[in-house]
Amino acid sequence: MRIYLLRICFAAFLSGAGAPLAAQESTRDVIAAHIRTQGYACDRPQSAKRDRSASIPGEQAWILTCDDGVYLVRLIPDMAAIVGQMR
Repeated sequence: MRIYLLRICFAAFLSGAGAPLAAQESTRDVIAAHIRTQGYACDRPQSAKRDRSASIPGEQAWILTCDDGVYLVRLIPDMAAIVGQMR
């Protein structure tokens, strides 16, 4: 999963001036799609911010804001994400 996110971010970077916005949209959409496969309702993601304080080696943590709530999502390669609802 992490490699997939890196590929998306790299492709957005290569696309030109709109890259930061494109990378943000792609990242939030990918993380939202990932947690939807686990039964969480995040149909309209608004943002995804990396949470460096909650990240550990091998696990990236993201704060995903959706219309229905805010989630702390820990992405672990080749495993289901650990998801906790914050608000």
